[in-house]
Amino acid sequence: MIEIGAVADDFTGATDLAIALRERGFRAVVSIEDAPLDAQELGDADAVVVALKTRTAPVADAVAQSVAAVQALEAVGSQRFYVKYCSTFDSTPQGNIGPVLDAVLDELGEQRTIVVPSFPDNGRTVYRGHLFVGEELLEHSPMRHHPLTPMTQSRLRDILAPQTTREIHEVSAPTVWEGPSALRTALAAESAGYTVVDAITDADLETIATAVSDWRVVSGGAGLALGMTGPRPGTLSQIDAVPGRRLIVCGSASAKTRAQIAHAAATLPARKLDIEAVANDPERVISDTLSWLGQLDAAEIPLVYTVGSLDDIRRGSDGNTVAGGIETVLSEIVSRAAHDLGVAQVIVAGGETSGAVVQHLGIQRLHIGPRIAPGVCWSAADSLHGPLTIALKSGNFGSEDMFTTAWRALDDLTD
Repeated sequence: MIEIGAVADDFTGATDLAIALRERGFRAVVSIEDAPLDAQELGDADAVVVALKTRTAPVADAVAQSVAAVQALEAVGSQRFYVKYCSTFDSTPQGNIGPVLDAVLDELGEQRTIVVPSFPDNGRTVYRGHLFVGEELLEHSPMRHHPLTPMTQSRLRDILAPQTTREIHEVSAPTVWEGPSALRTALAAESAGYTVVDAITDADLETIATAVSDWRVVSGGAGLALGMTGPRPGTLSQIDAVPGRRLIVCGSASAKTRAQIAHAAATLPARKLDIEAVANDPERVISDTLSWLGQLDAAEIPLVYTVGSLDDIRRGSDGNTVAGGIETVLSEIVSRAAHDLGVAQVIVAGGETSGAVVQHLGIQRLHIGPRIAPGVCWSAADSLHGPLTIALKSGNFGSEDMFTTAWRALDDLTD
């Protein structure tokens, strides 16, 4: 029986949630958008996360895709539903979080849900309704300068209000600290709509998850799942690591990923793609990069990246954004490297880039394996070029040395 059916607004967010569910005793599978959900193929999965690419899609598209995913999850017997968004609540005044939540509630005939983006393990907490990134308010964090969804407010109620006509309530930390019963009473006292619930620690998330364990729809970042209890506590599903060459590709513009690139480039062979060339002659960029990869020793772990500064991803010479071109080029590099060079173990950094790579490889399912860092894991997948072991990393996640240390988890699987 599928206890949790989840809809995630990007691919790294989907794996992020699946990791948390796996660690709480759910056998989790990530299904890529447009891949048909078949109960027999899902096997003994307790949780299914549908990975969409809707975070920055037009509102109507994001709503339509999310509703279709919910309908598919209903059809395979999901008991409860989880709308997963980023722990930094990435959105614009038009959406997409509010419109998607509205549509999911309407589709399922529900009147309310909670809003809990907190993920303390990654420094995302909510206190007095305000979202913090580490010790900074969201509006003072690097997310203020995000090229697609700049976050200039910190109170979740204020961010969500322009996106929905439903009422928005808040429950503060002292009520959460009184325990599940008190929180359940406080939530029941609110009228229909959305309730932002403070959460500062994993214990707070457990209290919240317990208090709403009978709610049909919940919403939050991946952290909320860390408060849940699955049917297989203490049991972690494993994957087989596919032998082959290794590769790291980065399309993220985040400050965290730029720091990870700088750290890795000190010891790994690294190649920065020229943004002007990506925009004007992408085939040459792809060919030159594959030639460079082919000349490296097979034991090397090469790093291919595009972003040295925010300007690299924002503008090309014509003044237009080139993010889509970057994703296409990186996807083609990974695909050809897998087909021609025997690359079988890949780290992809950046939510949009991860989505493009997975789609380009024709991957339909990700089977969740060992954790690399909070919100990041290795997964097993079948691609157009054969089996792969792949890690999809949100731009803001992972330690500074992640690109050099992530491989240890795979080495442990083969020891």
